[in-house]
Amino acid sequence: MTTATETVPVRLYAPHARPAWRRVLLTRESAIIGILLLVVVVALLTVRNFDSPLTVTYLLRDVAPILLIALPMTLIIITEEIDLSVASVVGLASVMTGILTQAGVPFVLAAALAIVVGALAGALNGFLVTVVGLPSLAVTIGTLALFRGIAVGLLGTTAVTDFPEGWTDLAKANIPGTPIPVIVVPFVVLAIAFAVLLHFTPFGRSLYAIGLNKEAAHFSGIDVGRAKFLLFVMSGTVSGFAGVYFTLLYSNARGDNAMGMELQVIAAVLLGGVSIFGGRGALHGVIAGVLLIGTLGSALRLAGVTSDIINVITGVLLIVSVVSASVLAWAHARRTAAVGRRRGLRAAERAAARGPAD
Repeated sequence: MTTATETVPVRLYAPHARPAWRRVLLTRESAIIGILLLVVVVALLTVRNFDSPLTVTYLLRDVAPILLIALPMTLIIITEEIDLSVASVVGLASVMTGILTQAGVPFVLAAALAIVVGALAGALNGFLVTVVGLPSLAVTIGTLALFRGIAVGLLGTTAVTDFPEGWTDLAKANIPGTPIPVIVVPFVVLAIAFAVLLHFTPFGRSLYAIGLNKEAAHFSGIDVGRAKFLLFVMSGTVSGFAGVYFTLLYSNARGDNAMGMELQVIAAVLLGGVSIFGGRGALHGVIAGVLLIGTLGSALRLAGVTSDIINVITGVLLIVSVVSASVLAWAHARRTAAVGRRRGLRAAERAAARGPAD
């Protein structure tokens, strides 16, 4: 007796049939790194003062919050989820830092509590997505407005600008003898930690499996809900830390701090080769994507281009990155299907040449 079973299509990685050098160099991540280097060279040759150490300093200071938030965002998008509330968490953490400092709480404790608030905000997102079962897009659109509303409601139109001078100086300081800001040090530590977590641990491999097919990942023993919940908590925690840094860098705690930053983060992550459909991406491509957007924006500002035009260019880059990923996936699917058809025809021809079986 035969039993009919339903075949569920599962997305899988293509086998490593290509040489190693092609798998390393002929990738979206390598392309983004190449474009970044090209933009840097062109800017050095054509944009006045782009080669100034101050340009490097201000560029890295400006992109530091985006670099930080992009780390957990990469992991979230790989699992086919998204977190649009990150900029609002930055603003909420900034406001909490300002209010607590203004109330006389020691700055270190105020900063720690602000980061905890960020973690709790991420936990709320994770709970609604993994326990309640709501889609992350709808959830984080709602909490984007919720967290921003709380931040603005706590301070209104006022701002806190009185912070310990030693901490604000540290946020603006450079590594001695270099134009590289001190904030790069914690970023490098976090980047290494996230890279090891994503690329060299079973947990990281489970994230790719979830993004490729969450049902298959669940039946293979992966706790999908727990993994996603942890990612949202990580996102909130890092966004809280970015909010503390943002506050110190500009010596300003306001409810509207980092407004719109979530779009820059998502644009950089997608531009860096992470698939919006999940299951694809690498951190080195994301870091290159953030630096590409930041470098391009810095060069254009030095060349006298307005911020509105820069925003248009960023939007175009985001659309191109998503469309190109879809086109490449479509072309790969067609190529794979064509190869399968050719193999089937050859097998049929060989069977016909052997004649009927005895």
